[in-house]
Amino acid sequence: MSGTQAATHRVIDDVGTQALADAHWQLDEAIAFLGYGQGTHAMLKSSRRELTVSIPLRRDDGTVEVFSGYRIQHNISRGPAKGGLRYSPTVNVAEVRALAMWMTWKCALLDVPYGGAKGGVAIDPRLYSAAELERVTRRYTTEILPMIGPQHDIPAPDIGTDENVMAWMMDTYSVSHGHTVPGVVTGKPLSLGGSLGRSSATSRGVVHVALAALRSIGVDPVRSTAVVQGFGKVGRDAARFLDQVGVAVVAVSDQYGAVFKQSGINVEALGRHVDAAGTVVGFPGAEALDGAVALELDVDLLVPAAVEGVIHADKAHRIQARIVVEGANGPTTREADRILANAGVLVVPDILANAGGVIVSYFEWVQSNQAYRWSLDEVESRLAERMRSGWEDVTGFASLHGLTLRAAATALAVKRVTEAHRLRGLYP
Repeated sequence: MSGTQAATHRVIDDVGTQALADAHWQLDEAIAFLGYGQGTHAMLKSSRRELTVSIPLRRDDGTVEVFSGYRIQHNISRGPAKGGLRYSPTVNVAEVRALAMWMTWKCALLDVPYGGAKGGVAIDPRLYSAAELERVTRRYTTEILPMIGPQHDIPAPDIGTDENVMAWMMDTYSVSHGHTVPGVVTGKPLSLGGSLGRSSATSRGVVHVALAALRSIGVDPVRSTAVVQGFGKVGRDAARFLDQVGVAVVAVSDQYGAVFKQSGINVEALGRHVDAAGTVVGFPGAEALDGAVALELDVDLLVPAAVEGVIHADKAHRIQARIVVEGANGPTTREADRILANAGVLVVPDILANAGGVIVSYFEWVQSNQAYRWSLDEVESRLAERMRSGWEDVTGFASLHGLTLRAAATALAVKRVTEAHRLRGLYP
């Protein structure tokens, strides 16, 4: 391994290790607040099941590469495991453990009858053909077959995966069982039993709570400004929905850079530019801006909607937004969380803010199991109701106990999972 490769691996490992440390710290704080014992703490800190697999790929040119894949079930006390599958070169076991734990809290917080899981393959999907990604997906699915199923563990799309990947997973599982099993995954194409509204559900959920957060501090959304960091699965539609309700999205960034316009970016035009160019950089309707600087702009609302750890201790004191709504999982480290809280910044935590995806995944699973489809209006009204209820639960708990929204959300979720453990008992 070259020095550059070794350094890259250290950075990847550090990101995953930091995410897991943050997840454990959040649990520690919740356990201490709730007064639970060491046995409960140890049980909730540990994953229920973990599987690491080797995935050989025969490339289109005949050469062979081998990738590492993971599927981790953190907790299944409240129902089948649920969690996304991501394809990213940064995937490692620590990151997947953290994401699986956060999924447990997210499902409990929004009262979705699932436990938490997560999966990943350490691959950069941009460097491989569709045929190669299909072979990786089918091999990965075959390797994790003992863990997944509509009553066991239901994967969904995440970073680097999409409805095509879910279709390949569903087909591979179905072939192994001799009949079609649409409920084994969510986020499928509509023609294979997917749900209307699923692809934009996470973004809609982010905007529902963002608008509630703005109103909670007395800011009229139509007179507010926002920055969206990330223009992928979550950020793109979040920016679009914010723009549609009158929020001026003044800056948008991606991994290559950022664009800025004080009066508000034309998000639809930006989307067309990204479809053609593959990046927000070079958009003629706005000024070029450094991506790191975009996070520091003086706005009402900041939506980090890309990856973990982008708001860290070195960055947090330069954040000027009044509200941070976490569209991504774990975008704020625990040190940054403390700095933002001390500065009076309202942080809406990921397990509440980006729960729209798992809510509509649950709706899709219900529809698949019933062989029935709900209308888009039904899906979106039920999503809005769940997000409003989650917001009210968390803000009410936070106000009652004098907690930050993250501490309140985690404590409330841990309390619900622990209650499920108590009612089920300990076997044997």
